[in-house]
Amino acid sequence: MRLPYLEVSQTTTGQGNLVVTHKMDASLKDNNGSYGYMTSPISTLGPKPFDIKLTKELEEALKPHGCFESSEELNHRFEVLGKLDALVKTWVRDLSVLKNMPQSIAETVGGKIYTFGSYRLGVHNRGADIDALCVVPKHIDRSDYFSSFLEYLKAQPEVTDLRAIEEAFVPVIKMKFDKIEIDMVFARLAEKEVPDDLELVDDKILKNLDQKCVRSLNGCRVTDEILRLVPNHESFRLALRCIKVWAKKSGIYSNVLGYLGGVSWAMLVARTCQLYPNASAATIVLKFFLVFSKWKWPQPVLLKPMQTSNFLQFPVWDPRTNLHDRKHLMPIITPAYPQQNSTFNTSYSTRAVIQHALDCGLKVCEDIIAGKSTWQNLFDPPNFFQQYKHFIVLVVTSNSPEDQLEWYGMVESKIRHLIASLENNPHIFLPHIWPISFPPVNPIPERSCTQWFIGLQFNASKNLNIDLTQDISYFTESVKQTAVNLNVHKEGMDLEARYVNKKHLSEYLSQQITGAKRVRKTCILTM
Repeated sequence: MRLPYLEVSQTTTGQGNLVVTHKMDASLKDNNGSYGYMTSPISTLGPKPFDIKLTKELEEALKPHGCFESSEELNHRFEVLGKLDALVKTWVRDLSVLKNMPQSIAETVGGKIYTFGSYRLGVHNRGADIDALCVVPKHIDRSDYFSSFLEYLKAQPEVTDLRAIEEAFVPVIKMKFDKIEIDMVFARLAEKEVPDDLELVDDKILKNLDQKCVRSLNGCRVTDEILRLVPNHESFRLALRCIKVWAKKSGIYSNVLGYLGGVSWAMLVARTCQLYPNASAATIVLKFFLVFSKWKWPQPVLLKPMQTSNFLQFPVWDPRTNLHDRKHLMPIITPAYPQQNSTFNTSYSTRAVIQHALDCGLKVCEDIIAGKSTWQNLFDPPNFFQQYKHFIVLVVTSNSPEDQLEWYGMVESKIRHLIASLENNPHIFLPHIWPISFPPVNPIPERSCTQWFIGLQFNASKNLNIDLTQDISYFTESVKQTAVNLNVHKEGMDLEARYVNKKHLSEYLSQQITGAKRVRKTCILTM
């Protein structure tokens, strides 16, 4: 089978910047002139008894990781979503009356809650949050959502930890509703009514909408399209659960920090299922590592051919016409219009870390097939703090847990800019951000504190004397200034970035975290 590809060349500008150039493989054009990225399956064979045995062992291995909810927990989620849907309908009705709509009409205009992400895919963990979308008719706007609907939520006894992030790339309201975490985005359709049977699959539903509404809608549209394009939902879901646990344990699950988020991992597993449509979940996991450990990035991963028409004129991922898209290092393209790269935050260092983890995963899976390892070995985390001798620690502090929640999110969204700066430092071979944050080993009274750690691998040098002051100070000052400009900075919010030698990590973390635990031999990162 011939895999589709982009011919890729790399050149260096006079300023030393690396430019990635994409050239479409013209032989892949179909009769209509579109680019046929999709291929026939590599194998259509069904599972053998050994594959079924491995799949049952995989399912058992996932249970200790909280991958499966009880029927009571699932029913509770369903009840919460029902209450939230009813609340949206009540809010739309009442607000419609306040906007001088007759009561009889206001009763019929509707409003609806949709779900997307892991919950919609059927792969959420116990205690995981729910990604939800609030869809309303055209006479309700976003300012109503972040004002009057927010007040409705504040009045609900089940709602706690409520906060609105109106200035986000995708504006969102975050909350706990009867102890279930909800991230709810908003979309206003150009329709008079939003009936309960409304589906979001038709591209025409995006007509006359602003970019923020399109982004909100595409969370649902992408999730549903992934499910439509997967040939075997059962194998897909179990394999994706496995990959999600592995990615989190390996420290490569975070879109905001430049690794891959949930939708990206889902699309990679979905593509594997397309190539092996009748395979068991265990086989899908093995083939996942086989395919993507050898993938020739920045060749894009797609689940279906790119659309050739763009009648609504929304920006779509296209390296032929968009110079910015040509710089993407690990493109995984969403299948719903307008197609976007879900991994635009990926950098050279995070791609290297992901690629190494994929290589390690393949070795472990081969050992599982040979009977030398078990599925639990795939989920053994590498000891990040034993891999490096040098670290940068980011210390984020504030005066209260409420302030810390907001300040934490602001700093986290900017860390990838520090990583990019460190990548450009000629003395640094690899900056490796660990996506999990930690509390301090010695908490400061009446202060909230969170710490991130970046492992540093320097280029070989006999006399290592490197000054990181400029990289660090520029990052901290720019983050603080951005917070001031957005009016989110409050008294007591602080950010420090410090160089720490490995032998001094005990000043920041407990030995339980940094101690010399057993490290997987196949997963020691050497570049």
